Amino acid sequence: MQDRIELPTGWQPEGITADGRKLYVGSLADGRILRANPRNGSVHVLSRSGGTGAPSVGIDYDAKRKVLWVAGGPSGEIRAHSATSGALLARYPLPADAEGRFVNDIVVTRNAVYATDSSNAELGVVRLDGRKVPASAPAEVLPVSGDFVLADGFNLNGIVASDDWLLAVQSATGTLFRIDPATGVAKAVDLGGYQLTNGDGLEPDGDTVYVVRNRDNLIAALELDDDRTAGELVDEITSDDFDVPTTAALLCGSLFAVNARFGNPAPTTADYWIIRVEAD
Repeated sequence: MQDRIELPTGWQPEGITADGRKLYVGSLADGRILRANPRNGSVHVLSRSGGTGAPSVGIDYDAKRKVLWVAGGPSGEIRAHSATSGALLARYPLPADAEGRFVNDIVVTRNAVYATDSSNAELGVVRLDGRKVPASAPAEVLPVSGDFVLADGFNLNGIVASDDWLLAVQSATGTLFRIDPATGVAKAVDLGGYQLTNGDGLEPDGDTVYVVRNRDNLIAALELDDDRTAGELVDEITSDDFDVPTTAALLCGSLFAVNARFGNPAPTTADYWIIRVEAD
């Protein structure tokens, strides 16, 4: 496995996912998606048009449908792209009745796709039935309630499925929440006082969840209890090659993290890369 995979100049990555063999990375700049081979470091841009021109923020691979589900950031939509060609298959806009939508991260489960809106106490939802990708239509909205309270700044960010629950991190407060996918009721996960400051992407591995803390340049490894209401820090994974990592994908015992390099003065001409670190 390559320790470092170079991305195209000016790519501006944010989300990464894996299909068991390859990695997929979206572009904040224009929504394009690329596929990377972690064994030899080769990179192939799937769709040079990007499909919509809207950003590709969070991304998740759907093995059942061979689809990449993409969070569209300020476009306020969820998108489905072919994992083979990158072609746009469908789009699902969230209702325009909320201000400043930012569809940030995304996860596909057996029955639905869920996406966080970092500006509102809601999840975008696309229901799934069978192997077909649903036709373009407005996304449903699932209000998030319970322990979750909107704060100043970025709110719900990274999201994953864990057992029968959803887990999502609130960047502004460093709090991890367990969310009931049926009701939207959220419960704060007790981490014994540990704060997920600058929490961004999540990556599950059984009872472990990895939380990328972007501006802290580290990945926190948490061990959670069976009902996902409590957990403890088991490691903080760092690398000299981290430069504001936002998300990570688990593949063959390693975590592959993308460096968003937020704050770079020349993002359109900057270098970007994926970095590999050992998972605990």
